[in-house]
Amino acid sequence: MIRKFGKIFIVIIGSFLLASSLNFFLLPADVFASGFTGVAQLLSYVVPLSTGILLLLLNIPVAILGWLKVGKSFTIYSFASVVLTTIFLEVLPVYAFSEDIMLNAVFGGVIAAGGAGLLLKWGASSGGLDIIVLVLARMSDRPVGSFFFILNSIIVVASGIMLDPEKALFTLISIYVTSRFIDAIHTRYVKLTAMIVTKNADTLNKAIHQRLTRGITRLPAKGGYTFEEKEMLVIVITRYELYELKNIVEEVDPAAFTNIVETANIFGLFRKD
Repeated sequence: MIRKFGKIFIVIIGSFLLASSLNFFLLPADVFASGFTGVAQLLSYVVPLSTGILLLLLNIPVAILGWLKVGKSFTIYSFASVVLTTIFLEVLPVYAFSEDIMLNAVFGGVIAAGGAGLLLKWGASSGGLDIIVLVLARMSDRPVGSFFFILNSIIVVASGIMLDPEKALFTLISIYVTSRFIDAIHTRYVKLTAMIVTKNADTLNKAIHQRLTRGITRLPAKGGYTFEEKEMLVIVITRYELYELKNIVEEVDPAAFTNIVETANIFGLFRKD
């Protein structure tokens, strides 16, 4: 229960940071954010609706897709973040803390990354592009970075056409800063490998199968100092399952040693639905 309230609190804080990055830095400077937020900004120039309302409307079909293809819990918290971000965007005033477009692009990107990174770390997301990219990556099994690059490139080019090339360059800077800071907080790799050394392998194996439905490889292991007989569970997950895996390990065997490594590619059977 405490963890659930903690997650709700993080969703609120993350959404507030995302809205603040827009209303206090990016929107006053006409610099565009990454993902669906940037798309909503672009559409607000041609449609008589605010960025917040457009962001909410764009995420409704994506939420349905996420519910069917990604997972119910992840989608619920992600859509809740979108709703809260929309509310904060409508409530907070659009106010420029600085007239320097470079400062707005950099600080807007950093604050947006703080919000998005917190959400990802706690098993949610800012919606939109994260969900679409995950589904596309599962279908094609290609690196997730290529999809982010393609979709964000469209935003950069469109901002240059609709406004001016200089705005497009600062948009590129903002998107780059956001991406780099999210990397520092979380991971942009869509697949991760977890190696869990535990004395309760049977119980942990069962719990992971029940809540994640992932294949597990079990290897014998022995402590180098205590010489205790243990087992190592090796499991490949998506980054969106990392939060749930961490919770499972903490509940079943808090003394387990877990090592998470980024997985660039895999071959063979891997569940994609």
